Amino acid sequence: MPTTIWTWNVNGIRAAYAKGLGAVFSQKNTPDILCLQEVKATFAQYPKPLTELAELKGHQILHADSKNKGQSGVAMLYSSELALSWHHLGMGIDKFDEEGRIIIAGFEKFILINTYVPNGRRDHSRVDFKLEFSRALLKKAMDLKQEYKLPVIICGDINTAHHPIDLKNPTANKNTTGFLPHERKFLDEMEKAGFIDLFRYQHPTLADAYTWWTFRGNCRERNIGWRIDYFWVTNDLLDLTPKCIQLPKIMGSDHCPVELKLPS
Repeated sequence: MPTTIWTWNVNGIRAAYAKGLGAVFSQKNTPDILCLQEVKATFAQYPKPLTELAELKGHQILHADSKNKGQSGVAMLYSSELALSWHHLGMGIDKFDEEGRIIIAGFEKFILINTYVPNGRRDHSRVDFKLEFSRALLKKAMDLKQEYKLPVIICGDINTAHHPIDLKNPTANKNTTGFLPHERKFLDEMEKAGFIDLFRYQHPTLADAYTWWTFRGNCRERNIGWRIDYFWVTNDLLDLTPKCIQLPKIMGSDHCPVELKLPS
C-alpha cells in the first residue's frame, strides 16, 4: 500500500489542534504516519477530539514526554494497517531522553526516527548540547541500520539550515544559532555517513522553500523563513521511489509540514 509520512513541528499540540491540526486529521486522506515535534503537553493533555479521531481512524499514538512541563515532547500517530514491529521512546541516553526528543519505530520496510533536535539558543548556550545530541542520534541511526538492514528515515525539526539557499537572509544570520558553521558541519557529517536530505536531493536548486517563519513581522506572508524541518534518509530508501514535498499552505503552527510519500 502507498504510505504517506508527515513531519510537523506543531509548537504546542493543543493550540495547533484548534488552528489547523484538527482539520488535517479530520480530512479523508490523513497521513498514514504523522510525526509531531514540540507538542508541549503530556499525553493526558492532548485534545480529546484528536485522540478520539485517531481511534476512529484506526491510528495508534506513541508519545515521548519531557520532564520539563510545556517544553519539547514528540509524538507519532500511525495507521494500524502498518505493521509496527517495535518502538523505543528515546535512544537510551537519560540526559537526552528526559527532554522527550526521540521516538524510534520499526516498520516492515523502514525504520523511522522522529526527532526534535535542541535549539542552540540565542546566546549559543545549548549549541554544544545540541551537537552532542545530534551526533548521538546519528550514531543510533547507524547502529539501527547495521542491526536491521533496513532503510532508515530521520525526520523532524533539525533546527539547522544547511546551506545559504535554506534561509532567506544567510549573511545576516551567519552568527545565529541554526546557521553557525559548526552546526552546518554536522549536516555535512550526516551526508558523509550516507544520509540524504531528501527534499534538497529532489529539489536541488529550489529557492524560497522554507518550513519555519517567525511570528514577528508577517514573515510567513512575506516568506522570510528557514528550512529546518527535514527527511534525512539512507540511500537504499531511494529504491522505494520516495517523493518529498513541503506543505506551506497547511496552517496551525509557525512551521509547515513536510511530506514523504512512498508508492505501493
